[in-house]
Amino acid sequence: MMTSKYQAYPGYRNSGVEWIGSMPNGWCDSRIKFFSQLNPPKQEARCLPPDTEVTFLPMEAIGEKGELDTSVYKKIGDLINGYTYLGENDVLIAKITPCFENGKGALVRGLKNGVAFATTEVIPLRVTAPNNSKFLYYLLSCDPFRKIAEGTMYGAGGQKRVSDGFVANYHFAKPSNAECETIANFLDHETAKIDTLIDKQQQLIKLLKEKRQAVISHAVTKGLNPDAPMKDSGVEWLGEVPEHWDVRTVSKLSNKITNGYVGPTRDILVDEGVPYVQATHIKKGKVNFDGAYFVREHWSDEHSKSILSKDDVLIVQTGAGTGDMGLVSEEEVGFNCHALIIVEPDKKVISGGFLLMVFQSEYGYSKLYSIRTGGMHPHLNCGEVQFVKVPIPSRVEQDQITNYIEEKITRFDLLVSKQLDTISLMQERRTALISAAVTGKIDVRNWRAQKTEPCKETSA
Repeated sequence: MMTSKYQAYPGYRNSGVEWIGSMPNGWCDSRIKFFSQLNPPKQEARCLPPDTEVTFLPMEAIGEKGELDTSVYKKIGDLINGYTYLGENDVLIAKITPCFENGKGALVRGLKNGVAFATTEVIPLRVTAPNNSKFLYYLLSCDPFRKIAEGTMYGAGGQKRVSDGFVANYHFAKPSNAECETIANFLDHETAKIDTLIDKQQQLIKLLKEKRQAVISHAVTKGLNPDAPMKDSGVEWLGEVPEHWDVRTVSKLSNKITNGYVGPTRDILVDEGVPYVQATHIKKGKVNFDGAYFVREHWSDEHSKSILSKDDVLIVQTGAGTGDMGLVSEEEVGFNCHALIIVEPDKKVISGGFLLMVFQSEYGYSKLYSIRTGGMHPHLNCGEVQFVKVPIPSRVEQDQITNYIEEKITRFDLLVSKQLDTISLMQERRTALISAAVTGKIDVRNWRAQKTEPCKETSA
């Protein structure tokens, strides 16, 4: 992938290490412990007064592309015991799953009073030659190291860890100190260009999603006819609606509003039976049942109020996804559900598709958000949702609006998908570039940053 743009070294030799393979002539087989010190001692920190403020680095302060939030300070006396010590230019990597697999790590710079303490779930390393710290960071970020390390992780369930011993004894092909610095500078420059392109794609995705939301919101609250006479809806946040539209509460336009079973599931779930929809299945206006949860038929019959019908609108009732919603299709008819608000629309008044669009509009989201209870554990209840007011055009107009929105959404989603594919390709290129440079697959010794080089996508 890299050879079409970057040259290989003139000569290679066998390293004698399986995962290194061949390495450039002049490079040598080394181990991390000969290149850096793991877990540097805390003597430097102990020399400071206990009330000295230093940088504090919880796991959330560590990014997946080397980002580091050094804005939180705590007194050294509160951190000297029980936390991991780091100094300026040290390198850290997360050692616990899933943070390790996600690439959390950083070169530590910009510390208050030159000292930081971090979560104990990181491994700190201090290189013997300070100018090589960035090379070590890239080495520990590259695919060869990460993939081999993942295979050595120990522990049960979601708490697997990479051992300090594995990191210390990891074999790698080492260039000269001067070349380490050149490779790091090259990667700083090239990955920054890629990251800039990724940021632009992400900004475009954000704009597309905002426009998508605006299309939904305008269509379900103002209609498709820009010349239609308007009237005050009498509803805060809704504003004016077309003069011939009605406005009703959810309770006045539905045959049923109830909620799925709320209670422990350990005794009701079985390997096969009636599919049991949960909050995790409600995404982007649809029900995406994964075949993982079932209940017995007689249990479902006993809880018939939460058996789903076509065009029911489901709203996540509690948890992180509170307010997410989906429309029941023909495929989910007869399913039962857990902790979801179920609105069965009166189809003579409103279609399930149009009601879903109203809930997905800026007005709908804002209204549902305003009636949530609980701060850390948000919750919606049927007693509040039933009083939400909904704009209602004729059924013919509802269908026209729904078809229009679905067509627009399809186009927006296709554009977003293309941007996500582009981002994925650039992320792969970034990863491959780092791996190629630190393992000697490409020769960057003669590389020089081009000050006038345009920031555009190039073929690797």
